[in-house]
Amino acid sequence: MRHQKKTLKLGLTAAHRKAMLANQVCSLIEHERIKTTLAKAKAVRPLAEKMVTLGKKDSLHARRTAFAVLRQKGAVMKLFEEIAPRSATRNGGYTRIVKLGARRSDSAPVAFIEWVDAPQLVEEAFPEETGKKKAATAPTVDTEKKAEPKSKKSAAAETEVLE
Repeated sequence: MRHQKKTLKLGLTAAHRKAMLANQVCSLIEHERIKTTLAKAKAVRPLAEKMVTLGKKDSLHARRTAFAVLRQKGAVMKLFEEIAPRSATRNGGYTRIVKLGARRSDSAPVAFIEWVDAPQLVEEAFPEETGKKKAATAPTVDTEKKAEPKSKKSAAAETEVLE
């Protein structure tokens, strides 16, 4: 039985999993929102929220602890200077997971993970095609004028005029 075994293994070794989760959190910090599989989003959420909690402490020890986990100086700086102050009044629940449905290629469930306090990103909604192919319109042919083959002399004269 798996009682009290909370870690989502994701089919990876421990070192690979830690590196992947750290990179995902760094991408979340940098881009404010990332699109990933639902299982990875659920695995990233606890680590991201722990990093925000460290950011709210804003001490040298907290910075060093965050850097030990994330290993990217720019991400740690943005976490402590921008993201953690936005969440200062919140007691938890810094991230949100929005389910997007299944990926076309392998039918894996996909989701956005984003900061709750992030400024809203406006995306243009493109109308999706319903699967029907539009009939290609044939080029209209002018019936009054018929194309006559040009003689070699007239084609050569036109190229001289153009030059």
